[in-house]
Amino acid sequence: MTDRAAAAAASRRDPSPAGLLKTNPEVELWFAEKKLPAEATIRRVREIILRADRRMTEFVKYGTLTFGYDGDFATFVQVSKKQASVMFNRGARIPGKFPHLEGTGPSARFMRFADPADAQARAAELGKIVVAWCSLTPAERGSPKPAAKR
Repeated sequence: MTDRAAAAAASRRDPSPAGLLKTNPEVELWFAEKKLPAEATIRRVREIILRADRRMTEFVKYGTLTFGYDGDFATFVQVSKKQASVMFNRGARIPGKFPHLEGTGPSARFMRFADPADAQARAAELGKIVVAWCSLTPAERGSPKPAAKR
């Protein structure tokens, strides 16, 4: 089986009872090629993000795993480290208070995970961050704008 075929097959499998997880074969190939020290943690964070809102997608951009809905949402950074670090590209725009979201600058925010158990412990918070991001865009894109007041 080729790497691409294995990646495609892996993208269709999901051992969890909740059903199929919408994954991208390109991302499975990225995992196969990178052989990351924090792969289990990254995969758990990935699953949490993708399950939080069906509109969220994943892809490889700039050589790393990225998630998006109505623009880039989050990217794994420093993937060769033992911990997993997620950069929320425009995290300052995400509405709400999230205790593990780090950063005070005008744009990015970060969340770090030591291991899969740490990711699981923060699953509810991470899921709320995803939902908050997706809520910034109306469910039906292209919906008409409200009429201007006269």
